[in-house]
Amino acid sequence: MRLRGVLTVGMAGALVLAGCSSGEDEPAEPVNATALADSVRIDPVVSHLEQLEEIAADNDDNRAAGTSGYDASVDFVAQTLRDKGFDVETPEFDFHRFDVKNEALRAADRDIEVKALAYSPSTGPDGLTARVVPAPKDDTPGCEATDYDGLDIAGAVVLVDRGVCPFADKQQVASERGAAAVVVVNNEEGPMTGGTLGDPDAGKVPTGGVSMADGATLAGAGEITLTLETETESAKARNVIAQTTTGATDDVVMVGAHLDSVPEGPGINDNGTGVAATLETAVQLGGSPNVQNAVRFAFWGAEELGLLGSEAYVESLSPEQKSDIALYLNFDMLGSENAGYLAYDGDDSDVMGEGPGPEGSAGIERTFVDYLQTKGVAVDGTDFDGRSDYGPFIEAKIPAGGVFSGADDRKTPEQAEKWGGAADAAYDKNYHSPDDTLANVDRDALAQNSAAVAYAVGVYAQDLGGPNGVPVGGEREKARAGE
Repeated sequence: MRLRGVLTVGMAGALVLAGCSSGEDEPAEPVNATALADSVRIDPVVSHLEQLEEIAADNDDNRAAGTSGYDASVDFVAQTLRDKGFDVETPEFDFHRFDVKNEALRAADRDIEVKALAYSPSTGPDGLTARVVPAPKDDTPGCEATDYDGLDIAGAVVLVDRGVCPFADKQQVASERGAAAVVVVNNEEGPMTGGTLGDPDAGKVPTGGVSMADGATLAGAGEITLTLETETESAKARNVIAQTTTGATDDVVMVGAHLDSVPEGPGINDNGTGVAATLETAVQLGGSPNVQNAVRFAFWGAEELGLLGSEAYVESLSPEQKSDIALYLNFDMLGSENAGYLAYDGDDSDVMGEGPGPEGSAGIERTFVDYLQTKGVAVDGTDFDGRSDYGPFIEAKIPAGGVFSGADDRKTPEQAEKWGGAADAAYDKNYHSPDDTLANVDRDALAQNSAAVAYAVGVYAQDLGGPNGVPVGGEREKARAGE
């Protein structure tokens, strides 16, 4: 899990689904959401994951954007869809590839693990040596210039806790007060991985991340040597876009999952699982199903660098094309080892973090909650925190939703009692690591969530109305105009 580019869509195909007519010339039966969900079985979903893991193994153990592993992942997904009758396009978009040649941190006689945040400026190969100044601990650590009132941070390495505001804001505030570098301390156990400044232009000073435990050690260090030898260069990546030939094209049901991994690992849960469930749903639906509304599948590039593929797509759309998208369903991490059963909190009933999604998001949430409840699974809400590809769609006021099995946040004791697994432990301890492999995927959670993906696609492909519906026609125009 965790933004620039171009786009278009594709078509053609055949439907193989329970309830289809046996006569070659007879029209297929209308797609049924429950039948579609039942057709998405765990074995073919796992087969897709095996293919993605093999691709990573053949390509330096990752599938990160801008690498041969990512290109091979695009080719695999695109060919699978073409084989099922979809007309597939793989539009390119520009992004900035970030490479780390060396990352090291030494305090006194001890080496400490540090991770460069994506798009961090480089210290150069020799690094920098400076005194450490911890930022005050408060509700918004390092987010405001006044946090450093009374502190001399000129030329120092600022040590600041993770949380509340973006990493880019923390390092910008510190740099404006004269800091030479910033080290962000994780607010959960384990190393800091997958952090990004979001854009090369945002990087002002070298910025890395360390674990909570190492942050406590650094707070007492007088002086450290930090080396973040990094390089950022322009590159291109591709999204994969495919659309059914059937259904209304001014009421498009859009379904997406990011295809790239982080450079540190093969990305099988993050986000091979979302890709595999979405891909198998497309395979079972087929390119020309009997549906009321067109279904558009998207597999995004460079999500791990800041939602770049999905942002490129949304930015490329005209106002009319945005209006034609009725809703967006996002699937990012569906088989975490210590799995949670979470649905994006469309109505903000949890009152956590960000507010509700655009009008219609609450109904999408209920669709997932109600379906999983029929399977004996009680679902909790999860905040629209901006860490996945729904972000650009929400900004465009397109209702969104999805299911999620959890990343680096912790499962509560109440959740462990409800779902099983370990309390007070991360949903996915393998998040953004070399251990994000198929061996560490919870297949039961993946099976339940994959069926939920297909169910929601089937529901909205046939009907955008009802108590769990989304705005249509003039109501959609009013909702997106803020009326």
